[in-house]
Amino acid sequence: MNTLDSILSRHSYRGKYKDAPVPRADLIRIMEAGLAAPSGCNKQTTSLIAIDDPAVLNKVRAAINPPVGETAPAAICVLTRRVFAYRDKCFAVQDYAAAIENMLLAIVELGYQSCWYEGHITDDDHIGRQMARVLGVPEDYELVCFLPVGVAESEPVPPKKKAFNERAWFNGFGTVD
Repeated sequence: MNTLDSILSRHSYRGKYKDAPVPRADLIRIMEAGLAAPSGCNKQTTSLIAIDDPAVLNKVRAAINPPVGETAPAAICVLTRRVFAYRDKCFAVQDYAAAIENMLLAIVELGYQSCWYEGHITDDDHIGRQMARVLGVPEDYELVCFLPVGVAESEPVPPKKKAFNERAWFNGFGTVD
C-alpha cells in the first residue's frame, strides 16, 4: 500500500477486534511513525506508551467510561507536555495530532485498525489522568489519546464525506475555475 492509498483507505474503526496479538515489532514501527512526525520548533512534546500486556490493558480500560476498544489486543497511549516553543506559543496539540495521524496511517499500512479516542479521555472527568496513574506517567505529562490496535473483525465503514468542491477550492474561498 502506498501513502495515498493508506490515507484514503483509513477510517475510524469502533468495532470488535480479532483475538490475535499485535507483535511488539509492529507496535514499535507504529510508534516510530508517530515519533517521526513534525514537531513545533522541534520541542518533541509527544511521548508514547504501547500496552501489550493484557493485565495492564485491562486496568487502563477500566478507567475509560464509556468503554472503548474493549477487545483490542494492544493500545497506544499518547502523552504530551505543554512546552513553550516560541515566545508564548505552545504547539503540543499540533505535535500530538501529527503523531497520531502518522500512527493511524502506519496502523492501516500494517493491516490493523484503530480509532482516535481523545474527547472523553481529556474531558472534565479526568479519565486521561486516571489512565496515566495506572501507567506511572509523571504529573507534568498529560495523557491525551487512546489508540486501540488490532485486526478488525469487520471492515470499517467509511463515513459520508462532503464533496471535494464543498471544502476545497483554488485561488480563493468558494471560487470555481
